Amino acid sequence: MQGDLISSVLLPLILAFIMFSLGLGLTVDDFRRIFTQPRALLVGVVCHFVILPLACFGLLSLWGLTGVFAVGFMVLAACPTGSTSNLLTYLARGDVALALSFTAVASVATIFTLPLIVTWALGHYLGAARAVNVPVGLMMGQVALVLGVPVSLGMLARHRWSAWALRFEPRATRIATVLFVLIVVVAVAKNWALLGDNFTSLAPFAVVLNVGMLCVGFGVAWLARLSRSQSITLGIETAVQNAALALVIASTVLKDDAMAIPGALYGVLMYVGGMVFALTMRRLNSNKIRP
Repeated sequence: MQGDLISSVLLPLILAFIMFSLGLGLTVDDFRRIFTQPRALLVGVVCHFVILPLACFGLLSLWGLTGVFAVGFMVLAACPTGSTSNLLTYLARGDVALALSFTAVASVATIFTLPLIVTWALGHYLGAARAVNVPVGLMMGQVALVLGVPVSLGMLARHRWSAWALRFEPRATRIATVLFVLIVVVAVAKNWALLGDNFTSLAPFAVVLNVGMLCVGFGVAWLARLSRSQSITLGIETAVQNAALALVIASTVLKDDAMAIPGALYGVLMYVGGMVFALTMRRLNSNKIRP
């Protein structure tokens, strides 16, 4: 009963606050900015919503991971970028405006893309019967509820009570970080034995996926002749996922705590990879990279 309350009530509420704190940092101009730099956003969409899921699937095939863990990683790959990406972009001296715009777009697009990818993954790794048990329309509504509503409320608060929102946002971000750590701790504690038995295969996979997507996002943006700051931003946006959403989807929507392990593990390791990437890019001599 206690486990059900954590999965069905506590985790969604924590995610709702995390998304609300994200909304406090967004404005309508972040969506309008799409039209001022459509090429950068298009490249970001391709990297995040096309290349990332395909790369995750390819790595799963090479690694030989199947079953619930494979589904867990595909759930993670289908999630939008995490709010931490904006902070990492700032530390890396990337394009923060692009990061905010992409975060806003990704939060909306995921409502439609995540249910499709997750349903496919369930059918591919666990059989068609499991996929049928989670209708796409129902999952789409649930994702819209846990993503769209809190973000919209945060944006509304930012618009109506700007002074309060600007004061509260830094504190909300810190609270959201603590709550995310709580989600990870709960997920790991509930599946400690299972994580211990599979850590040696799951952790290296998570690191390779994270580092690989940081490089791919940066490289694709570079080949598309985007600026240095935009390339840095899209590298981060491609690899930093909303792991909290992955945990909630696994535990609450799919009702399989084992599927939450990949999200919990990646949610920790992506901060290490992302921070190393951000600090490395910050220190690189701009003369060595096209401005």
